[in-house]
Amino acid sequence: MKALLFPGQGSQSVGMGSEFYKNFDIVKKIFEEADEKLGFKISKIILEGPDTELKLTKNTQPAILIISYSIFKVLENEFGLEKKKIKYFAGHSLGEYSALVCSNSLNFRDALFLLHERGKAMQEAVPLGDGSMLAVLGVNIEEINNFISKISEKKVCEIANDNADGQIIISGETKAIDELKTILKNNNKKNILLPVSAPFHCSLMQSAAKKMKNKINPIIFKKPDLETISNVTALPEKDPDKIKKLLVEQIYSKVRWRESIINISKKGITDFIEIGPGKVLSGLVKRIIKGSNTMSINSVEEIKKIIDEFKK
Repeated sequence: MKALLFPGQGSQSVGMGSEFYKNFDIVKKIFEEADEKLGFKISKIILEGPDTELKLTKNTQPAILIISYSIFKVLENEFGLEKKKIKYFAGHSLGEYSALVCSNSLNFRDALFLLHERGKAMQEAVPLGDGSMLAVLGVNIEEINNFISKISEKKVCEIANDNADGQIIISGETKAIDELKTILKNNNKKNILLPVSAPFHCSLMQSAAKKMKNKINPIIFKKPDLETISNVTALPEKDPDKIKKLLVEQIYSKVRWRESIINISKKGITDFIEIGPGKVLSGLVKRIIKGSNTMSINSVEEIKKIIDEFKK
């Protein structure tokens, strides 16, 4: 059995999905549907850029969903993907929406709307420059919590993404992040300031969560076809009302990716296939589960290899 993984923000690039768009009518229809639903040419931004437009959170989030969903539908409709060979769906941050769409829990058009609104709400939650995110390398959860506890004043500085052993993302007020950088430097710990416009997945996102609660609640969710992992609990969730609640909490909560992959692995899953732009999640899985079989799909040729794997 296999797990399908769906990437989040940071995996985007201008031109992503162009091979699928050129070769499959179903992808053209998905792009057209997205343009119609959102009321602007997001297809043009995805295929042609400019990069500055694609990087805007309100565009990035639906754009990555569009590519992930397009690849999944090509797998399913053009290459005869059998869902019975899949045990789990899991998505990183906004990728959870892609997972819910592909598991038939959430309608694609509704997901486009929600991610566009989610992007706007998260961007507007904190004034530009007041929040930052920092990747900390070569530390574990206990170590990073110890370093955070040394920050002098009570400023927001929290774990945003527990991605893998040795890769943790911190989010919070810029002053607190700057202080943490100094603490890490004094302890010879490598860190990289991320080029993001807001501090995602921390308590500074509470106002965004309140806005999104009002957007998510009226939307119809169904029980997923397959086990679909929540970022907040690192466990599958089937109840539609709980899925809604967790998607609201996800905005200001830690993405428990490392735990999610470990929990999937404990169920005997060794094959992980990344559906969407880039190979970020495949790299993280290799670090989390040694000896795992990881694959990613960014081309038609890669699909052909994946389908052979599904036939085994």
